[in-house]
Amino acid sequence: MRGNYKGLIRKSWGRFWKAVKDADVILEVLDARDPDAFRLKEIEKKLIKMGKKLILVINKSDLVPRSILDLWKKHLEREYPVVYISARFRLGTGILRELIYRIARKNKDSEIRVAIIGYPNVGKSTLINILKGYHSVSTGSKPGLTKNIQVVRRGRLKIIDTPGIFLCDNHSMLVYTGAIRVENLDDPVYYAIILINKLKEIRKDVFYKVYGVDSDGPEELLRKIAIKRNLFLKKGEPNIEEAAKIVLRDWQVGKIIIWREPPR
Repeated sequence: MRGNYKGLIRKSWGRFWKAVKDADVILEVLDARDPDAFRLKEIEKKLIKMGKKLILVINKSDLVPRSILDLWKKHLEREYPVVYISARFRLGTGILRELIYRIARKNKDSEIRVAIIGYPNVGKSTLINILKGYHSVSTGSKPGLTKNIQVVRRGRLKIIDTPGIFLCDNHSMLVYTGAIRVENLDDPVYYAIILINKLKEIRKDVFYKVYGVDSDGPEELLRKIAIKRNLFLKKGEPNIEEAAKIVLRDWQVGKIIIWREPPR
């Protein structure tokens, strides 16, 4: 894996805590396809010890059935207030704004400082754009796009974006959560195989739904995707590395749709 990720994490960590220390409310943004996998549970504990008020925001809810979202909401509300939204389609953001006002418990003229946290690529910057009411923060599907603290305002809300951070060194998990750019992977095929196996455990036919081809073997699946997309090397062999990058990127941007149910 290319890039000094440990150094990046250390720099992001300092900026992260600078952003959240003065916030009245923290929004932790999760991916609706597997909310629990995207939680920063150790950070949650520290924030609660600091006396912060935390809201779990399940984003990308347009990818998941309403019944599954309701199950997750009920499950997670045992710990924190929860709202599910689709920042992309502006769904549920009004409910979120009302919840922020209620949780903050400030008088109607006071400023409310809101910090947004979460893994890279969960939609933090898009959410900020929606909360403010128009586009003002750079957005994109490349993880780690937010490098520094960004602040925008709308009415009483002072909204603070934070650098995307992650607390584990498990690269396979970081690929699953979209925290690492595909171009920074030395061996995209290796990570695509891990991702394929993981997603097939959740929904066996997911890749046929997306690409129109399937195989029980992940390498054979990548070969079929390469052929389907007309991706070949100079010698005529299917370019499975490019196919692997397609799978990894499609997962990050939400083209591959699966969902988990909360533990019973």
